[in-house]
Amino acid sequence: MGKPHPRRHFLTSLGGAALAVPFGCRGRGATDSLEEESRTTVHKQEPSPGRMPVLFVGHGSPMNVIEDNRWSQGFAALRELIPRPRAILAVSAHWFVDGTYLTDNSRPKTIHDFSGFPRALYEIDYPAPGSVDLAKRVRTMLGEERAALSSEWGLDHGTWSVLRRMYPEANIPVLQLSIHRRLAPARHHELGRSLAELREEGVLILGSGNIVHNLRDAFQRMQTGSTETPDWARRFDDSVQSIVTRHDTKSLLSLWPSDDGRLAHPSPDHWLPLIYAQAATDDRDRVRFPTEGFDMGSVSMRNILFG
Repeated sequence: MGKPHPRRHFLTSLGGAALAVPFGCRGRGATDSLEEESRTTVHKQEPSPGRMPVLFVGHGSPMNVIEDNRWSQGFAALRELIPRPRAILAVSAHWFVDGTYLTDNSRPKTIHDFSGFPRALYEIDYPAPGSVDLAKRVRTMLGEERAALSSEWGLDHGTWSVLRRMYPEANIPVLQLSIHRRLAPARHHELGRSLAELREEGVLILGSGNIVHNLRDAFQRMQTGSTETPDWARRFDDSVQSIVTRHDTKSLLSLWPSDDGRLAHPSPDHWLPLIYAQAATDDRDRVRFPTEGFDMGSVSMRNILFG
């Protein structure tokens, strides 16, 4: 028997603590399995067409930040598929709170919203500027009665773990939009739809979560030495691919909660960023999947590019 994969050994050693904290952190209100299949497509960057695409990224484990693996390479490759944005509005699974908030920091802090990981992760800073003016504008678009500004949050790892690979210079303004945990998926879709106009202004709308995100199942598989993807996980991932390709909003909103949806997402925090991303698109948008594959069996690392 060979030596255990160091990353797998580390994550398995975290046990239940990793299950609750690193992948599904909750903000205050104001894994790479290299054996798994993935596909990454790279194209040359083109001049800005004036209408930005929309991006959903499966961010997965915080370990992707410090590892050179298929997933982190996939994050970096996304830069070549997208015109350089004027600003980035991120909807991260890790700001899942009682309310809809926008960061209004001119210098948002880098939030290390996980515990028990290597020190190198906590030493990372992603010093991208914020944009107070854009935050105010987005609040108006959402409806001032439905959203508020907050300086209590910053950029959590759902955002900076991806952007650090895409834009390591950290010189593009970034703000985050929280996910209101009490809203139904259709309400989230309405909020996301109101953001579509930002695309015409050079703003990249980035949803960061995972299409399938069942950590209990993933860690059980790791502890038994298996990273086989269960049928329900592959079935749900395939359903999402088909539905978003058809621009079928009704079917997308029906996926959670459903039988497979509950297995894929015991909590909807990593699911809802996709709802925001898809809501800002329309039938004109070509749908591509630059990276596909599963990490630890039950975490889909699929990325989706609309436009």
